[in-house]
Amino acid sequence: MPVFLHAADIHLDSPLLGLDRHDGAPAEAIRGATRSAFDRLVQTAIDRRVDFVVIAGDLYDGDWNDCNTGLYFTSRMIRLREAGIKAYLIRGNHDAANRMTKSLRLPDNTTMLSVDAPQTITLDDLGVAIHGQGFATRAVTDDLSTNYPAAIPGMFNLGILHTSADGREGHERYAPCSIEGLKRKGYDYWALGHIHARENLSRDDEPPIIFPGNVQGRHARETGAKGCCVVSIERGRAEVEFVPLDVVRWVRMRVDVSGANELDDVLARFGGELERGVAAAEDRLLAIRVELFGPCAAHDSLASKRGTAIAEIRNEAMRAGADRVWVEKVKFATRPLRARGKSSDDSLEGPAEVLLEMIQRYRTDASSLTELASELDDLRHKLPAELVQRDDDAIAPRDPKDVLAKLDEIEGLLRDRLFADAENV
Repeated sequence: MPVFLHAADIHLDSPLLGLDRHDGAPAEAIRGATRSAFDRLVQTAIDRRVDFVVIAGDLYDGDWNDCNTGLYFTSRMIRLREAGIKAYLIRGNHDAANRMTKSLRLPDNTTMLSVDAPQTITLDDLGVAIHGQGFATRAVTDDLSTNYPAAIPGMFNLGILHTSADGREGHERYAPCSIEGLKRKGYDYWALGHIHARENLSRDDEPPIIFPGNVQGRHARETGAKGCCVVSIERGRAEVEFVPLDVVRWVRMRVDVSGANELDDVLARFGGELERGVAAAEDRLLAIRVELFGPCAAHDSLASKRGTAIAEIRNEAMRAGADRVWVEKVKFATRPLRARGKSSDDSLEGPAEVLLEMIQRYRTDASSLTELASELDDLRHKLPAELVQRDDDAIAPRDPKDVLAKLDEIEGLLRDRLFADAENV
């Protein structure tokens, strides 16, 4: 029974820009994560005794700074060769032929398929035919799949393609194709690359058309388990198993703090979610973006003392294991328990009452909100850069919608700072 491994979007030595902006970020662990995940890929191929490995584009993240990236890849392909495993690759938009000014000769077990036209390689001993074409240039806008050959009768036909398919949010529309067009080729498996989220584009009763996703999430938008597919060919049909390879797992951790009265309550809720997240990540470094949401009495205090809240949440994460958890960012999406624009004390008057009335007007008067946004934008350009480039979610004052979304936070800050005695908050 032939077995192969399908991976894509390795992005070896991806620079992971912006990590230096995060104080305390485990930069070295994250920068080395693409290599560590690829090491796991190679070990998985050996342990599972696969017959060959398929990489559907973007092995590299672009041109090398030096030859060390290529030397690393060669050394891992030699490990596969020693285990009797071959590898078949195509180029994607990040490692297109015209982007790579440096190259090293590939080991004899490793084949880079043509970028000029679809190429077919038959593995007669396995009864497998591999069809594929890589990117000659970064911006390939033609449907490459239209020129792929028809399926070879009596063989297991495997197509390798780097493509946006019919389009996916957050990804450039490269080598677009239709799902129905891929099905019409009559292949038994389509090994796709380019989209970093795992997805099967076919029905369960049809030959798989699979994006395996990238092998290692590189930032907070690439969340969840990342890895490869190990595919067993049984009676001409593909049986697919996802195998996680990531060494750093990015997670968006939404913590419902509804009804929390104070920061200690918030931390208790976060601690429960964190415990579950660490257990699910197993031996991986957990990189989390925390979002606190829900109506709670603690809202005003959180709005007023964001820095303290963030520090306490990061401290809680360190207590769970400094080498196991990193809080990348904390987002605040809580709401006050009171009705918007209403005071919890009918006797509130004077400057405090005027401020609350102004906030309520901004909520209901579009022209006043637009005027406020303009004034805040002017102020922003006069502030020192260290105040504008905050670690948490800074307001985009030129956008009235963003200002509107922050009014609950602004009201909470004012109440906590100015009205604590009057309202007994």
